[in-house]
Amino acid sequence: MNKVWLVTGANSGFGRAITEAAVAAGDVVVGAARRVAALDDLVTAHPDQVEALALDVTDRAAIDAAVRDVIERHGRIDVLVNNAGRTHVGAFEETTEAELRSLFEVHVFGPAALVRAVLPHMRSRRSGAIVQMSSMGGQMSFAGFSAYSGTKFALEGMSEALRDEVAPLGIKVLIVEPGAFRTSLMDNAAVSAEIDDYTATVGATRAMVATADGTQPGDPAKAAAVILAALDADPTPLRLPLGDDGVSAVAGHLDQVREEIAAWEKQSRATSFDA
Repeated sequence: MNKVWLVTGANSGFGRAITEAAVAAGDVVVGAARRVAALDDLVTAHPDQVEALALDVTDRAAIDAAVRDVIERHGRIDVLVNNAGRTHVGAFEETTEAELRSLFEVHVFGPAALVRAVLPHMRSRRSGAIVQMSSMGGQMSFAGFSAYSGTKFALEGMSEALRDEVAPLGIKVLIVEPGAFRTSLMDNAAVSAEIDDYTATVGATRAMVATADGTQPGDPAKAAAVILAALDADPTPLRLPLGDDGVSAVAGHLDQVREEIAAWEKQSRATSFDA
């Protein structure tokens, strides 16, 4: 039986690539976006498989209504893809509380609301999959990306617990950790006001973001194919780094963490009460 997908941020980047891959597999996709006009060509080309849904993932009432509507019309949601997002560049100190909260609304609270909305239905069917679009920045970070990585770390921590909770109920959870892929993420970056003392550290990140759009090595269509394959696999992995740079960055970070643990292992283990 063909699947029914609900994909946020379906108008561009990974969301559009996943939508196109699901359609090619014969599935039905409800593509959610704030600007749905970008989906007009897909809706026209595949009127029986693609629907455009205007949705702001920070609007809790709209999320609940949208999920109810999709289930009423299609009978089910087999796959939720939490993809809507944006990036932000700024040193920790430069990033205002308003900027930080706004990013958490999009990357954490919005996806959490969507998961809560679809889970009662998936639990009743003992079937479903939740795809959380994170980043290699959900495993490691560097100067200028404290806010962005903070949201992705939060999403990954919640999703790891979620996997343990819903796996016995027949529901899969897949965290996707792309490296640099040719999407519009960098083109739409928000930037904090600069403090001169951070030019040496955050300046390189600002320059990279300002010039990287259109030159990223990753192909979103190839990434989408791997995501669909991972969902079909048994077992589906919890985490899926994507791209040569993404895999190398995550693996290198894990090696570094292990080295730091080993360097302090003796002292760290010796912190128990004496017998």
